[in-house]
Order: sequence, then C-alpha cells, then structure tokens
Amino acid sequence: MAKTIITAALTGAITPRGYDVPETPERIAAEAYECWKAGAAIVHLHMRDDQGAGVMDPVKFYETIRLIRAHEDCDVIINCTSSGDNRVSDDSPYGNAVRMLHHANVPGIEMGTFDAGSFNWGIPGGIFSNSQTFLSTLGQLYQERGIKPEFEVFDLGMIRAVSVYWKKGIVKAPLHFQLCLGVVGGMDATPRDLQTMLAEIEHLQAAGSLPRELTWSAFGIGRGHLPVMFAALANGGHIRVGMEDNVVFGKAKDGSKILATNLSLVQRAAGAVTAYGNEIATSAEAREMLSLPPLDHGAVNAALEATTVEALERAKREAGETYGTTYFAARSMGS
Repeated sequence: MAKTIITAALTGAITPRGYDVPETPERIAAEAYECWKAGAAIVHLHMRDDQGAGVMDPVKFYETIRLIRAHEDCDVIINCTSSGDNRVSDDSPYGNAVRMLHHANVPGIEMGTFDAGSFNWGIPGGIFSNSQTFLSTLGQLYQERGIKPEFEVFDLGMIRAVSVYWKKGIVKAPLHFQLCLGVVGGMDATPRDLQTMLAEIEHLQAAGSLPRELTWSAFGIGRGHLPVMFAALANGGHIRVGMEDNVVFGKAKDGSKILATNLSLVQRAAGAVTAYGNEIATSAEAREMLSLPPLDHGAVNAALEATTVEALERAKREAGETYGTTYFAARSMGS
C-alpha cells in the first residue's frame, strides 16, 4: 500500500491577523507535537516577532526546536524556512546571511526550504527575492550541514532552475519538490496547473535535466487547498496542509466561515489519505522515503543543550558587523 507524507505548515510569514495562528515558540512547538500525533510526519516552521511579523531569528528557531525535541516520543521531521521575513529579502549580503543564520547555527534542522526563483508576490505586494547568489550559498550550506533542500517552486521556470542547481552540484539527488500553487505571480491552485507542473518535471527527467530519484508534495493556498490536495493524492504525491496556507476549514450551512486550526487541517488530510486507500507515512518512514538519516534523538538534544542563546545572539551581531545592517522598513512579505 502506498504511503503518503503529510507536512504541517503551522505559521507562515504573512498569514493575516484575526486568525488563531501560533506565533510564539511555545505555541508553535505545542501545535507541532499535536499535529505529529494526528499524522504529520514533517512540520514546516516559520517564526514571528513580538509584533506578529515574520522574522528570521535563530533564537526563536532554537527555542521552538528545543521544545519540540523535549518530547521524547516525538520524532517529527523538522523543516525550517529560509524565507520568512521580507525585510531581509533584499539580496544584500546582510539580508542573505540573516536568512541562513538558523540553518548555520541551530542543531536539529533536517530540511530547509530552497525557493528556486524570484517573482512578484501579490497585486499589490512585494518582490519575493531569491537570487542566484543567495541560492548558491544556501545550497552549499545545506550540504555542509546535512540539511535536505525542499525545493519550493511556484512556476515552471523555477522547476527548470532546480535542474541547473542540480547539474552544477549545488544541490544533490535525491531531490524533493514542494509544488506551491495559488500565489499571484505563480501557477494557479487547480488540478490542471498541478498536472502542468508534473508534466514539466517528467519532461526534464526524460531529457536528463532532473534525476529520476525525486519525490514531490503539493499544496494550494486558500480555496485551492482541497482541489490541490486531492489532485496530489490522485497523482501519487505527498501533501502539505496548515495555517500558513489556509485559514478557513469550510462553511457552515448558514454560509458562515468555519475557521481552521492546524490540528483540524491535519486531521482532515489524514482522513483523506486513508479514504484514498493509502497509509499515512510515519516520520521514520518519511525519513527513509526522503533519504534522510534516522533521528538520533539523544544526539540532537545534546547538541541543543550545548547551544546557547548567547552564542546565537553573538552570531546575529557578527552578521551585522560583517555585512552592515540593511534591515529596511517593510510590514511583511506580500503586504
């Protein structure tokens, strides 16, 4: 029986106010644990500052991961964003360094996002900047730290870009794609657009521009959440759900919105996997499917214990001293 990996994207960088999105390390870690118990093999982590805006703060990533790993029974795969704050996504040396500080300094990160190109985020909205300079450095860091890239691709050009990074050896096979649908500036959140992206992957594989060894997952934002989830299952892929992508569970009979929670979205996804006839992949099974090493819980906790907030704060200061602070005033990604 086929096994399906469920990823829970808990917070995001731009989820609007008015919804019960977890923002503190304590709440993010608590929801990661309950989503893992409900069937999520992977949790995808963003952090928020005290005002609720996305922030790339290694201290907050450290605190969240430490709290997750404090659960001795929890082996959830930890996947951390590289693009959670538009204020430092300006392709400056400082901005690029800040986006990678947690990957470089915080133990226990097993996967990290690799957004394979730049595009206009929303209308109106900002530019989602992911330059070749940033991505080449990020890919090399991931190899050094043993972090598996998750290639977030929003259009066909980004899929082709991944093939170039792979051919240049900046990233290594086996690859894992996250097909991101529904953002203005990228592919729409429809089964047809998902099929188009899968056809491009197959075309590049046939041409030798992508390896045969790859896995993929998909999600649609907002109203596209369910169509893309069911289309991904029908095409043999894995699925991502969570309040980063969708804050409305459905509508009541009177037409009012039923607000989502991360747990309710994971529970529905788990039910869909089972109804389709697949099995929900455990975290251990997902590691094997993604070619990740087994979790050494004790070693990770020992490394986290040896890491200090003072050292992480020092890394933040050194980035500013080395590159000069260019942190500019912006409300949030896509605002």
